[in-house]
Amino acid sequence: MRYVAALDVGTTTIQFHILNEKAVTVASSTEKVNLIYPEPSFVEIDPNHLWQTIIKVIKDTLDHSGINPKNIACIGISSQRASFITWNLKTGKYYHRFITWKDQRAATLVKEWNQSIVMRGLRMGASILYTFTRRKRFLAGSVLKFMNMQVTLKLVWALQNVPGLREAVQNEEVAFGGVDCWLLYKLTGKHIMDVSSASATGIFDPFTMEWANWALNILKLPQSIFPEVVDTAGYFGVTPKDIFGAEIPIYCSMADQAASLFGSGCFKPGDLKITMGTGTFMNVNTGREPHASIAGLYPIVGWRIGKELVYVVEGSSSDTGVVIEWAKSIGIINNISETSDAANSVNDTDGVYFVPAFSGLQAPINDYTAATGFFGLKPTTKKEHIIRSLLESLVFRIQLLHECLCKETVFTFQKIKVDGGVTKNDFVMQSLADSTGLEVERPVSVEMSILGVAFLAGLQCGIWKSREELLELRQTDKIFKPNEESRLSHQYELRQWKRAVERFKNWY
Repeated sequence: MRYVAALDVGTTTIQFHILNEKAVTVASSTEKVNLIYPEPSFVEIDPNHLWQTIIKVIKDTLDHSGINPKNIACIGISSQRASFITWNLKTGKYYHRFITWKDQRAATLVKEWNQSIVMRGLRMGASILYTFTRRKRFLAGSVLKFMNMQVTLKLVWALQNVPGLREAVQNEEVAFGGVDCWLLYKLTGKHIMDVSSASATGIFDPFTMEWANWALNILKLPQSIFPEVVDTAGYFGVTPKDIFGAEIPIYCSMADQAASLFGSGCFKPGDLKITMGTGTFMNVNTGREPHASIAGLYPIVGWRIGKELVYVVEGSSSDTGVVIEWAKSIGIINNISETSDAANSVNDTDGVYFVPAFSGLQAPINDYTAATGFFGLKPTTKKEHIIRSLLESLVFRIQLLHECLCKETVFTFQKIKVDGGVTKNDFVMQSLADSTGLEVERPVSVEMSILGVAFLAGLQCGIWKSREELLELRQTDKIFKPNEESRLSHQYELRQWKRAVERFKNWY
């Protein structure tokens, strides 16, 4: 029996799984990621603690499995996107902790740059070029704005504020990388990043498939610090023997949402999946065509394997699992598993609406100054109404993204494949089906990022022969079918929720 190992370094947890030839997890271990909040709006991860936790998760899984590491044929790695670090290539010393994708320290820079004459000129020039060429790259450029989720201006902030970093850059001693790149460097000594992770930074141009010269030039970002961009699947090197007890080849490194898309079996253009974890990410396979949006959706690379290049259009909401954890921390929710029953115990929210905007409101609202809050509380409001309003708000955010997709793409969607911890909630899943009018397919295992990199690594080393074989290995837990009567009710509630959102916009 040969096995495939998969490591997922997420924002809230680190997981390591060992899967057999039927893609069934036979051993696994999970540890929480320790997020650090040194100042308001700062969200960091200590690299030394992260490394120690990764090693612990791997060794715990191996110890409990009883599997000989020599029987592990290969490993795939999935990681959170757009969290980054810089380190010294000579000494290995870090210049700062990981600055995560949820970090808001560059919010002022984002606002200033988006309103700047330079960016206005760039958008105007792109608009004129699109008029004459009709090229999608220029359509995307005509509405181009920096986002807080992206690396771009947080890297500018680091170069301006981290002691010694700018000087070390001038001496060409600095390496930049995301969690994936840093981890591969630690494991193999190579300074490389796969295309899916690179495209999520905001500094990589998915239309030209290279680091974006326009961004490097106007922001004065040094080309020398960036890693070589490589295919998503292939030979990355081997793991050190002292970690696994054997040198295991790494055959895949991939951004978590791209891995989730692949693990969900979304191999064809028009295939749609939604991940509901720390945040919500809606992804559609667009094939070889990058999508240009005017509403705030963005094109990224799903994967590149040899001559195969797959693009993805993505829309996101930063606050999903975060909302659940917050509600739990202040006592609104005692047991997360009970929230579905609590929400179903009342017929509606009693006119209460919740706006989930701890990190602002992303596409299509695109207001990073929005506030979080409840609207419509009254003496008759019960705890169950509040819980229902929290869960419904997560679905309403998805519905806004779904409306964008329907307007901006030519695809006809029949089904939503879901994954992530929040999708275990039946109320949320049924509400999603009723709201969108689409069937919602929940798998037995909701850890699709793990499955995605395991699938790709296993294909590379011959564990599995084809993608058709992978589709047969996927197991469905439940399919939620839309209820037309409930859909009409959801449409009314969505309109009311949009009114509440207007009250919380432009707050800060």
